[in-house]
Amino acid sequence: MTQNGVAARPLALVTGASAGIGWAFAHRLADQGYDLIVVGRRAERLAELAAELPGAQVRPVVADLGTDAGIAAVADLCASEPLSLLVNNAGVAHYMPLTQLPADKAAELLHVKVIAPTMLSRAVVPGMVSRGTGTIINVAGMLGFGAAAPPQGRVTYVATLAHLIALSQAMHQELSPQGLQVQVLCPGVVATEFHTRQGFDLSAIPRMSADDVVTASLKGLALGEVICAPGVEDAELLKTVEQAELAAFHGQSPELAQRYRN
Repeated sequence: MTQNGVAARPLALVTGASAGIGWAFAHRLADQGYDLIVVGRRAERLAELAAELPGAQVRPVVADLGTDAGIAAVADLCASEPLSLLVNNAGVAHYMPLTQLPADKAAELLHVKVIAPTMLSRAVVPGMVSRGTGTIINVAGMLGFGAAAPPQGRVTYVATLAHLIALSQAMHQELSPQGLQVQVLCPGVVATEFHTRQGFDLSAIPRMSADDVVTASLKGLALGEVICAPGVEDAELLKTVEQAELAAFHGQSPELAQRYRN
């Protein structure tokens, strides 16, 4: 793509860009030649981020993805802008037992981690397909694999991450033949303000840096990984999980399983 005979820089949209992994993505992508649309709730943090990236064109967009209006506004950008890359990174924890999680917090969590990534991906895909190229990164977490034994007080949060993993795997199957690349990024505990804002002090726990998480994600794209787990040394473990899921799916029958018969 060119503008006035000059090659245009690729354009990326990063949600949750005002801190942590989103902030690190913005810096790395700017260094790699991207212009950016950075989305977050805090205008002052987005302005600070833009000032740190003078070599790129950075458009700050204040939007609350915990609301229908915020999702719709960013989805409009995804549909109208020629995005090469969408990073669905926005997050909120709300670590509470299911019976104690207020309805408004549950709704906010589901909006940010389920509805927003789904709707933004839906909005961006037609343009990417028409251009024959594009990448979507959905930031989930290793807790998405922990539904069998979730830490206490994280039931809804764990479920949202599992949604992102399944969403990304299905999108890969559907969209890779059309030239698109989809990745779900699943870090463990990361040294950001994410937990601090929830009132948790994890300073004594070994944590990966946000920069390392971004390094893994971008390297994982080059390796063709659909699931990128920055802290998992043995990649075969991830393949084993996927193969077990496929085996269960293909192991079904229209006949009632023997254990359910009298």
